[in-house]
Amino acid sequence: MKPPNQDLHGNAPDNAPVALVLIDVINALDFPRGGRLLRYALPAAKRIAQLKARARKAGVPVIYVNDNFGRWRSDFKAHVHHCLENDTKGGPIVRLLVPDDDDYFVLKPKHSGFYSTSLDILLRYLGVKTLILTGVAGNLCVLYTANDAYMRDFGLRVPCDCVASETKEANDYALNQMKSHLRADIRQSSRISFSSWAREARSKAKKKT
Repeated sequence: MKPPNQDLHGNAPDNAPVALVLIDVINALDFPRGGRLLRYALPAAKRIAQLKARARKAGVPVIYVNDNFGRWRSDFKAHVHHCLENDTKGGPIVRLLVPDDDDYFVLKPKHSGFYSTSLDILLRYLGVKTLILTGVAGNLCVLYTANDAYMRDFGLRVPCDCVASETKEANDYALNQMKSHLRADIRQSSRISFSSWAREARSKAKKKT
């Protein structure tokens, strides 16, 4: 049997046809309109947590793609700690979505998860063909990431109940843009099944042994 590849570490197999991406969910929301976003982001976070649990059970890799929020000297774990220990507006969301030790994470300097990051390399390494994008804000970082994913020929699923923006109108508009122009499937998270992807991953794993 071929030994597991030690180049990357996480809960993902060497070949994963799909990945779950959580965008900017580790977020203090410490900006003037953070409270407005929290109103919609907290319900979305609860559904993201449920989706993540199902993804992990199916062996689907979970990738956190997060802003560094100008803290160029901090790392991802430090940002998690900041959100949890400083009574931030976003604390309730972060507590729901605390990363597991074997999740992947990518820090981004701008809106898109692909801009000047290692995300594309990671996804190609894992053999990912379809991305499930979740997080905030739907009309900014999720939309920009979806656009860049589409240009790289990834299939897109953006569950409409797992993304949030400062207003429902802005979020709905972004979802419709992703559906119309980026061919994204925006069905609710409860209608996403991981079973077929899990079977495909197991089949690929057997072929490699």
